[in-house]
Amino acid sequence: MPGSDMPGNDKTDEYQPIACSFHDRLEAAAVTRTECELVYRGSDGAQATEVLRIADVFSRDGAEYITNDAGEQIRLDRIISLDGVALPPE
Repeated sequence: MPGSDMPGNDKTDEYQPIACSFHDRLEAAAVTRTECELVYRGSDGAQATEVLRIADVFSRDGAEYITNDAGEQIRLDRIISLDGVALPPE
């Protein structure tokens, strides 16, 4: 996954918590294992769009991430939208 985030790679980019309502959407997608379209900023700042299944939502080292079914990780505050629903401000 281009620009995916591994924990600890963003020491100069402090994690910003996301809105609880959007976190709930991500968790629901993980539980149902439905295919979804995710738009996000990679660690290089470039926007990427992927169709994937969310396998897990978890916290590590003060930041939250999703893992897709291939095991790749994306930090939650880098997400722009999920299935066309934009990440609201917290």
